[in-house]
Amino acid sequence: MKKTLLLLAILSNLAFGKDKFKIGATPIPAGEILFEIKDDLAKEGLDIEIIEFTDYIMPNLALDDKSLDANFFQHKPYLANFMKEKNLDLVPLADIYVPPLGAYSKKYKNINDLKNGNKIAIPNDPTNAGRALILLHNNGIIKLSNPEDLMATEFDIIDNPKKLKIVSLQAAQLPRALDDVDMAVINCNYALDAGLSPQEDSLIVEGKESAYGNVVAVRKGDENSKEIATLMKVLRSDKVRTFILEKYKGGIIPLF
Repeated sequence: MKKTLLLLAILSNLAFGKDKFKIGATPIPAGEILFEIKDDLAKEGLDIEIIEFTDYIMPNLALDDKSLDANFFQHKPYLANFMKEKNLDLVPLADIYVPPLGAYSKKYKNINDLKNGNKIAIPNDPTNAGRALILLHNNGIIKLSNPEDLMATEFDIIDNPKKLKIVSLQAAQLPRALDDVDMAVINCNYALDAGLSPQEDSLIVEGKESAYGNVVAVRKGDENSKEIATLMKVLRSDKVRTFILEKYKGGIIPLF
């Protein structure tokens, strides 16, 4: 019996390699989802190590330098822009969920209560800045020259009736900035980490129409590996869909 178990362990290691499959993720919600399926992946022969990051830069750099085998934290527009800026060769896989971007305030309960000259904080990376401006445009707060341009900047604002002051901050700093600004447009993972609910606490929030589905990313050439096939099969399972719906209660929207 012991010899049989040893042989099975050896065969499993040969199938997926002796080292753990390292995947980087932001703690919420990506990290929580991965921890939920860690045992299921192990039963499929894939032993993962989840490495948590609290920023949007290091997970891609770590994937590129082979410190990670995959990462799970970003949407395709962000990845495309990051690869262009850093000259990386990474590949996005299928959409997993939309973490809706929302606008939050400690001063106002309704978006229409914004006053002339109010200070609005948005993420400072190009794709999420454009995303924040599109959210403001779609809710009639500003007007963009081209609301379909995912890389829109403040220079694309053609109408700002309340003369709002747009302040760009690192995405991770936005929840803490709520004491200093009148409203902040915050990425979902940082909002959840700060105890904010996109559905209950935001003044405005993205819906299913969002173009910003979060994906798993890998190095080019690894997208068809057995490890990735196993990861994606379990990650896009009914169990994960149910987990997302029940745990986040609409705060995260599954895309499978």
